[in-house]
Amino acid sequence: MSSGSKIISTILKHDTKATSYKIALLRAINDVVLSFPDLRNLRADVAVPLRLLAQFWVAYYWPFVKPTEPILQGQRATLNGQLRNDMSFRPELERLRCEWESIVGGTSSPSDGFFLINELRVPRKYLAYSKPLRQVYQAALTAISKAIEMPVRYAGFGHWSVFDKPLKYAELSTSVVAIPGTQLADKCLVIQADLWQTFGEMSLWIEALSIHEWCLFTEKVQQENHTKVHRGCIYQLLTDRPDNRRPLSWERNHVDVLLMEGTEFVCPWTQKHISYGIRYDLDHLLPVSLYPINELWNLVPADPNFNSHIKRDRLPSQAKLQQAQPSLELAYRNYGTSSSLSLALKEDVAVRFSTVFSDTASFPGVLSTAVVDLINIFAESRNLARF
Repeated sequence: MSSGSKIISTILKHDTKATSYKIALLRAINDVVLSFPDLRNLRADVAVPLRLLAQFWVAYYWPFVKPTEPILQGQRATLNGQLRNDMSFRPELERLRCEWESIVGGTSSPSDGFFLINELRVPRKYLAYSKPLRQVYQAALTAISKAIEMPVRYAGFGHWSVFDKPLKYAELSTSVVAIPGTQLADKCLVIQADLWQTFGEMSLWIEALSIHEWCLFTEKVQQENHTKVHRGCIYQLLTDRPDNRRPLSWERNHVDVLLMEGTEFVCPWTQKHISYGIRYDLDHLLPVSLYPINELWNLVPADPNFNSHIKRDRLPSQAKLQQAQPSLELAYRNYGTSSSLSLALKEDVAVRFSTVFSDTASFPGVLSTAVVDLINIFAESRNLARF
């Protein structure tokens, strides 16, 4: 067993835990590594903003802050005569959940947090939501970011034995690379290059062990009504994923305009030509059920029959991805002819890829190569079904 895998498994299985924070921290790092796969080629220490880790915590802890059915993530302690929350950020996250459910009409799903963080990660979508929602979201991220510093400090044996104390990105060594979109003022956790590589190589196992240990931990926590929650219930909550229930009206309207102007797309899977008057789906290259990413590089016109009946929630094989690459490059080149889609594509790429730059003529080709690599890494890291 490598030193990195031993560190991770020891924290998950043997570290003392008063809350599920340490488990959530490692699961979040694992998801960050998977979400930015082009960074693993750099083999450098990586700066991860605490607020990015906090976004994943919003998704993980969302099902545990249902106002009518809270699920404690640690025993509540009394300090100076006051009964403390099991999670320091429970009030802020509960307010965010209530605000979100008031917007969507009271509907509720355990995976709404995953949908929400991926919506609000996209600049144009973030600004489309109400100011009250944006305010409670930022308040939740601030509270969670503060809480994350606890497991960072106490992971392993002693203080700061696995991770260094988080610092602002501006204070870090110039040899440290940052997650795309990191600001100089962002407080960051630095993941050493070897540990980053371990997360990349063992992503499937770390995800599985994190969820397993989280279920066992939560089952042992006595709830406020003196009952306990079965591990099977916790597993369902932690593994729920969003469906594709939100229309992509803005993106589709702009693609329709391009088609009306005579632009032609090619389905990446069937090579069917898509022109004005021909039905098409706006396909998620990475299906929503696997990873809910509505960034524009992940959306391309495709043959609706193939998309619905063959691709579904699977990923293409490596050979099919190579075959699809010219069609992806064409789609991105076409998006570049629309001022709105061009800006959206550049914004979305800037917060996802560290090696793709939009100010060059080769941008569509470089992006299509990076997207093919990203999908391959997702499929291999999580051993996903392919067609």
